[in-house]
Formats: sequence, C-alpha cells, structure tokens
Amino acid sequence: MNQFVNPKASHKPLGAYSHSVKVPPGAEWLVIAGQVGIDAKGKLQDGARKQAEQAFRNVLACLKENGMTKKHLVKFTVFVTDPRHVDGYRAARKKVIGDATLPASTLLIVDGLAAPEIVIEIEAMAAKA
Repeated sequence: MNQFVNPKASHKPLGAYSHSVKVPPGAEWLVIAGQVGIDAKGKLQDGARKQAEQAFRNVLACLKENGMTKKHLVKFTVFVTDPRHVDGYRAARKKVIGDATLPASTLLIVDGLAAPEIVIEIEAMAAKA
C-alpha cells in the first residue's frame, strides 16, 4: 500500500496534497498522459472549473481501465494558463477526487497548452502494490 508522508521537518502542505508518497517494492506503475477538459464525445467543457472536472474524470477513467482507483494515485502535475484558474482547479479536485486521496502534487502556471481554448491539463501517476 502506498504511504503518504509529510515530514515533520517540513512545512504543512499548502493545499490538498502530500509532500511525498512512498511506493512499496514490486508495485505496478501507471503513467497517465496529460488530460484536458474534453469529454468522450470530443466536447471541450466551458471554463476552467468544468475543464478541470472533466480532466479529473478522464484521469479516473484511465485508472479504471487499468484496474486501479483514485486510492492508487501517487502524483499530479497540473498546468493552468492563468493564476485566476487555480481556485476553479482546487474546487474541481475536491469535487471529483475528494479529500481522502492526497497524492504528491505540482501546480504550474504556463503561457499556453496544446490549443488556446484549453486552460488546464492534468498529468497523473499511480502505483498499485
């Protein structure tokens, strides 16, 4: 089982994440490409929060397809195109992922993504013992 660790010698996490995740030997790893707010029908969702919700649902679909659940998440890398989108991202994460799963996480503000109308992209890694 993955262990979520926040060292006592470090500051408390600034959001819903863990500073580190220890994966046991022999675990099966899953690397999920950057997911955006496009649904299975090819429709891009409107606005940062809706795009983030869809991106997280796409991550969950990748996990399910590979026999994993959100409890196996180890790391998120999140790219947003404007700092004003951070609150929407956080609300979407709470809604779709919840507070019980706190993988390591990095949030980056970037100039742009694959298309100008895409404002958020989420990569993920998971491990299953």
